[in-house]
Amino acid sequence: MRVKVDQQRCIGSANCTAIAPTAFEMDARGKSAVRDATSVSEDKLREAAELCPTDAIILEDDAGRRLYP
Repeated sequence: MRVKVDQQRCIGSANCTAIAPTAFEMDARGKSAVRDATSVSEDKLREAAELCPTDAIILEDDAGRRLYP
């Protein structure tokens, strides 16, 4: 699974870092960034994406097809 954060949509709520602190981190601008998506389960990545208030976390399969949102 590929994970991306749309920096334009991110408002820095930090829900993702609370749910998956090894997978996401907040950058110097207070926006989420992918740290190590392989450090957590796909279920945990999906939970983080679903709880993002702006749908800034994008999940794709290995072929690049969007899974969420």
